[in-house]
Amino acid sequence: MINNPFLDPDRQGELYGNTARLASRSSALMRAKTAGRPVPETIVQLAQAHRAGSDRRPGLVADIGCGRGTSSRVLAQQLKPQRLVGIDASPALVTAARSRVSHHPGTQVAFFQGDFHHLPLSDDSCELAVAAFCLYHSPDPGRAIAEIARSLAPGGLAVLVTKALDSYSDMDALIAAAGLDPRAERHESLYATAHGGNLADLAQSAMDVVAVEHEEHCFEFSGLDHAAEYLATNPKYDLAPGLYGNPGALAAALHEWHPDKPITTTSVITYVVACSVGGRT
Repeated sequence: MINNPFLDPDRQGELYGNTARLASRSSALMRAKTAGRPVPETIVQLAQAHRAGSDRRPGLVADIGCGRGTSSRVLAQQLKPQRLVGIDASPALVTAARSRVSHHPGTQVAFFQGDFHHLPLSDDSCELAVAAFCLYHSPDPGRAIAEIARSLAPGGLAVLVTKALDSYSDMDALIAAAGLDPRAERHESLYATAHGGNLADLAQSAMDVVAVEHEEHCFEFSGLDHAAEYLATNPKYDLAPGLYGNPGALAAALHEWHPDKPITTTSVITYVVACSVGGRT
């Protein structure tokens, strides 16, 4: 039995078979966010700061693990590449991304279902490869990073993004204190394989790391109902039947144990910027 749902192939349909869970999770977090730069825009800023020849349009930009296309749209709008390719393992997310970024003037846009351990990209083809919040879905993220390195053109740049191991730990404590999952604080982190503490080392195995940034993102949920919108989407917990995926029922259970007040939590986001080996002089 695989304890980490992000690594369990039998749960991928449940997690990403449609866009609802990811959309609800993102919406709840974004409404709670009080500090931290927007991630897609930060990726663009890092690419512009470190990419050789950043005063010209990039050729091919790849958004690996593109999800619903949130970052893809910002990459297209702000970098204006000649070509943008989005890749994700979930057909439902690829369809959503394609709808979100169906056309951008001057940029050829395409989205593909694919495995980031075997990228549908030619050798030495990408001027910029982005892998945000996806590498921890691999039991061996070094393999995926090696594939990204293979796809980078000479002088090409990769921006890898992940979260700290203890991200949202205050929410674990909330679930445990309510008795809804007494082991909530002892489950393996969802980000165990590729997290803020090891991502630079993973990247260094295949590329030259040129910059690492850690930034704390802060969240304040307005109350238990708002918190339940996020918690009901979190596959980390062993909840009683009827609670996972049901924010109303989960909120009702939380109200039985906790006073209704704002709930704060944090997540440290790590950005690793790397280039093809020998790509910088």
